[in-house]
Amino acid sequence: MSRPLKLAAALALCLNLPLAQAHNVWLLPSSTVLSKAQWITVDAAVSNDLFFFNHMPLALDNLTVSAPNGDKVAVDNLSRGKLRSVFDVNLAQPGTYRLAVVNHGVMGNYKLNGEAKRFRGTIDAYAKDIPAGATEVRLGEQVGRIETFVTVGKPSPLQASGAGLEMIAVAPSHPNDLVAGEAASFRFLVDGKPAAGIEVTVVRGQSRYRNQQGEIRLTTNADGNITLTWPEPGMYWLEAETKDQRTTVKAASERRLTYAVTLEVLPQ
Repeated sequence: MSRPLKLAAALALCLNLPLAQAHNVWLLPSSTVLSKAQWITVDAAVSNDLFFFNHMPLALDNLTVSAPNGDKVAVDNLSRGKLRSVFDVNLAQPGTYRLAVVNHGVMGNYKLNGEAKRFRGTIDAYAKDIPAGATEVRLGEQVGRIETFVTVGKPSPLQASGAGLEMIAVAPSHPNDLVAGEAASFRFLVDGKPAAGIEVTVVRGQSRYRNQQGEIRLTTNADGNITLTWPEPGMYWLEAETKDQRTTVKAASERRLTYAVTLEVLPQ
């Protein structure tokens, strides 16, 4: 089967899969390192390939852009198409900007008059949206962060929020200072504390155009760290997830924590 036919067959198969089937979620900035203040454009999507628009746009209701001084920056020209969302940001001050979509909600299922129902919504909504007569209610708390970083001029320090699953750069000490052929270490945190045993997947972009995805799979050590050497320049997607029982929603039996970041690795 030719490559295009393989892709078509894979797409047809995916269309028959339930929505819960895993997809890649990402923010893709037009630049991650700038010498002076200027605008950037950011694409945001849920896709089968990286970074290719072929599934659905990423919802940006919970998007925040944080300036180097901590101020929130407004975005311009935000729009949602059939396959991707897009927005522009004016990066006016020097330093590092954090662009993040942080989602916190509840999902699960229940029965009403013997019929199975699904629920997905905000923490505030579940108590009133699930009918009083519901039985066999099973809920899980969901905390997800999707982010990327852009630096104007000299990088500035980045701090973890202390909530959910996050990543901080260890060596080099900044996520906008990554070079092909060099090693990089990152620390994963859950609620601000180093998280051991987290499985991390790293994939280079443009995955549609190669048969071997070249995934790098790592597990955090006792200090929450992973180390890898970047095989070549490009935009990379790094993803991790874990579960625990430290729910903030009383009715939830477990908490699912997800994290995804887009990083650019520059040539030597």
